[in-house]
Amino acid sequence: MSITEIQNLTKRLSDARASVSEIVSDVVAEQEAVLRRALPLIKARLARAADRHAALHAAIANSQDLFVAPRTHVFHGIKVGLTKGKGKIEFEDEDQVIKNIHRKLPGQVDTLINITESVMKTALKNLSVADLKSIGCTVEETGDQIVIHATDKAVDKTVKALLKNATEQAIEEAV
Repeated sequence: MSITEIQNLTKRLSDARASVSEIVSDVVAEQEAVLRRALPLIKARLARAADRHAALHAAIANSQDLFVAPRTHVFHGIKVGLTKGKGKIEFEDEDQVIKNIHRKLPGQVDTLINITESVMKTALKNLSVADLKSIGCTVEETGDQIVIHATDKAVDKTVKALLKNATEQAIEEAV
């Protein structure tokens, strides 16, 4: 095998990817056109859904006595009712809260403060193999590896996005 033959095989792969890219570009353009045409209807229906959500929210807020036992109901596939709020803890200065825990609740430091240590693998790459071995690391897969990656990631991203959309649509249709 010569470098010219490798170059020819690479050209064939590039041409095949270009033909996929052409089809994908056409599909994306059609999708965008369909979305542009449907956008006014989508916005109108979203507005209607938002209005109906607000009306239902107001009705539940004004009729809380209907949700004592049970506190929730499911109607037409939508769960409605009341639930206990989980609450939210906020603070402006995390460092100050940590200092206050150390000062006022020293017996609960281990429970209230998360302290983590982890090895930074990107920094380890700067060490020599000898240094890595001395700290208990092993180095694997340092030999030559075959590389075949497209430089135009746009096609790959589009294909992945199309597959994701198709999967999500199939799941929605199944439900």
